[in-house]
Amino acid sequence: MVTGIDEVDWASLRHAYGTAEDVPGWLRALASADTAERATALDGMYGALHHQGRVYDSTLACVPFLLSLVAREELPDRSGVMELLVVIGAENTDGDPRAREAVCAGAEVFVPLAEDPDPAVRRAAAGALVHFLTAPARVLDLLRHRLRAERDDRVLLALTEALGLFVRRYPAHADAAVDLLAEQGAPPYSPGLRLAALGQLALVAPDRLPADVVPTAVRLLRERSARRDRVHEPSADTLVGRLRRLRPSDEEGSRLLRTLHTGLGDRVDDRTALLRGQLTSPDPVDRCNAVWTAAALLRGWRGDHSGTVRLLGAQLAAEEDRLRDAAVAVLAELGPLTAPAADELHALVCARPDLWTHRLERGSPTLGGPLKALAGSGDPRALPALAQLLAGPAAPVDLGFALARLGAAAAPLAHAVRHRLGRIPPASPTAARLAAPLLAAVGAIGDEDAVPEVLRLLSGAPDGLGARDAVAGHAVETLEALNAAAQAVPLLRALLRTRHAAAAAGALWSAHQDASAVLPALLRELAQADPERRCRSAGQLGRLGPAARSALPALRRMASSRPAQERVSAACALWRIDADPEPVLPVFRAAWTDTPHTRAPIARCLTTMGPAATPLRHLVVAELAAPRRLPAHPGGRGGQAVSQDEALLRACREALAAM
Repeated sequence: MVTGIDEVDWASLRHAYGTAEDVPGWLRALASADTAERATALDGMYGALHHQGRVYDSTLACVPFLLSLVAREELPDRSGVMELLVVIGAENTDGDPRAREAVCAGAEVFVPLAEDPDPAVRRAAAGALVHFLTAPARVLDLLRHRLRAERDDRVLLALTEALGLFVRRYPAHADAAVDLLAEQGAPPYSPGLRLAALGQLALVAPDRLPADVVPTAVRLLRERSARRDRVHEPSADTLVGRLRRLRPSDEEGSRLLRTLHTGLGDRVDDRTALLRGQLTSPDPVDRCNAVWTAAALLRGWRGDHSGTVRLLGAQLAAEEDRLRDAAVAVLAELGPLTAPAADELHALVCARPDLWTHRLERGSPTLGGPLKALAGSGDPRALPALAQLLAGPAAPVDLGFALARLGAAAAPLAHAVRHRLGRIPPASPTAARLAAPLLAAVGAIGDEDAVPEVLRLLSGAPDGLGARDAVAGHAVETLEALNAAAQAVPLLRALLRTRHAAAAAGALWSAHQDASAVLPALLRELAQADPERRCRSAGQLGRLGPAARSALPALRRMASSRPAQERVSAACALWRIDADPEPVLPVFRAAWTDTPHTRAPIARCLTTMGPAATPLRHLVVAELAAPRRLPAHPGGRGGQAVSQDEALLRACREALAAM
């Protein structure tokens, strides 16, 4: 079935996992009569030939054979092969054009496939025509013809998405394609097709959207849901099958609404109103899709989201586990923004103690989503459940962080936290992982009676810290938070020769205000190769104020030559030591624009500068007016974007007030 395959020297070619000698077997298996064999081959080709968007020489060698296979009408599952071809030719992460050129060279094969008897093949061909045929007028004629002739709704949806892709790829030919989209967005087309057209119009021609786009979209969604086929087809136990099972149960509906939300972009009020319609749908599948769409809005855009959070809370009473679990997962990321859903979270916590903890296979238990979200909102009604877990034999390892979010309200559990902290062996390899959450709780509660346990974690010579090294920084910060640094002076002095020198110096300064005792260590840290240590040292030098004037030359060098994060740390220290805005404001202005993740520390420093920061007032005002959140700091989790951005907004409001 695959002629010429043995003429290729596959052993000399490579794919993601080494030599391409297994590729001929995959290609032959794609023509097999056995469904499992075909699926396994497709799995292998996705993983090896298109691994993380890379193009390999074996990928290029496969393209002619894949094109030959999709042209054979008698072969089953050709749509999967076509999707692989589209992925190979339309996407790659390294900018290599060869794969696209290879697929384009054989693109004529897709023209008859647009009228293939198999609707799955016709669906895949719709996008392939736009991606790979190079004559836009001809492509548009083919799409128009298929729109008039097609009767399968799923193929019509693919053709609608292809029209949107056409407008983006060929803007000079966009008008006629946009007219077709507008035509499909009106009766007598089906609700799903009209939703698809609205989404594509929002992406490529928002001025052609109807004025009542939100109520129209909500009405169409509900009409579509009333007609939706609810039969679930199990997927094969393959990589592709497992991925399909992870998708929403109505993936098509989820994609339609995601596309519309993406097109609406910064129109947060419209998107919030659309979510309200989705989250109040009588169909639980629509509501489940809406929960994940709400997560994207909450993570990515600012605004008054209290109504959306309240509706997420309403999903917690749903009988469908999938819907409830989705809502819990989103609420657990929101911290204080979760407050409008606190009543529903409390009810779920009371009704379902089995959800208080979560345990991955062979892992330690962690706090369950409902309880984590309730505590994260700052609601003290989380305390009884947390107290029971804390008293149990296997308390979740992250429970202390939940108590820290409750702050002083968690004081009734201070004794239990101290007791658990006292059971941690300082020399254990797990000491830091177990102690860090509890130390955070001790500091937030302000439990001065826990000082002996904190000191116990620090005891020993600094060159013999061993496992205690990982927890030393947390312990020093906790001692300072408890105003107890004076009780640990010998230990802190010993730490001045370790990587914890900056934290120890800060604690010693808070205890005795003796610059001569800490300046040498901080100046040494400022010269370290590790940028994090330099930044921490600059921060502590700033705390010393004018007493750290001897550090000004080194800080000025750091503020003018280092990466943005270090320049900002140095500039903040310069202001606190010298109170001269002239060398500081240019650093802040450049970093604010070029390195957005420095904005929060800059805003906090601007607050201390007061009226002297007025020349940068326009930057703060613009930030507060911007609709989009800053993404999570590199290396952070997606859910951190909300808490980090809310902290930035608070800092900006305080800076503006200080000016």
